[in-house]
Amino acid sequence: MTEMLEKIKQIGIIPVVVLDDAKDALPLGKALLEGGLPCAEVTFRTAAAKECIKILSEAYPDLLVGAGTVLTPAQVDDAIEAGAKFIVSPGTNPKTIQYCKEKGIEILPGTTNPSDIEQALENGVTTVKFFPAEAAGGLKMIKAMSAPYVDVTFMPTGGITADNVRDYLKFNKIIACGGSWMVPKNLVAEGKFDEITRLVKEASEIVKEVRG
Repeated sequence: MTEMLEKIKQIGIIPVVVLDDAKDALPLGKALLEGGLPCAEVTFRTAAAKECIKILSEAYPDLLVGAGTVLTPAQVDDAIEAGAKFIVSPGTNPKTIQYCKEKGIEILPGTTNPSDIEQALENGVTTVKFFPAEAAGGLKMIKAMSAPYVDVTFMPTGGITADNVRDYLKFNKIIACGGSWMVPKNLVAEGKFDEITRLVKEASEIVKEVRG
């Protein structure tokens, strides 16, 4: 496992962040750090994503900032230029995977089935995102796929909540879980960062409870 993946594993729960306005980046980063989950997967679903990654990366050196929903090599370039330290994509795109390898940045490509995993392995990736986790069969599906693919580890994302994350984290083939329940868009939009800090603390306590 690479040093970057070890960091992700140590954090345990990766907040998946959707930011519509760059002004929210600083207070959100502060909430994540104070809450005990020093990481943000900022999704490229909004026009503000690149600027938010740049703001977070420059302001908080202790925050592990990645880019999510990365679909193309051009977005990889944008993410790296902004300071992202890892890439997450919803699917397994060989072109994007190879481009990340050329650029020397970690990528967790999205998978939902054995064919996706084999494509990831073919492109030299052994740690994958499992997405959309709950809709694609959840923990049962991950356990089933772990039997033939013994060297593959997973970061399930999609439908992960405070209620089911413990079960996922207990399985040794899961390095971390991605989730947005502790950083909901409505609380970000309303500026309720104290509430976000509280939710992040609860999530970080779950990681400590399960993994020690």
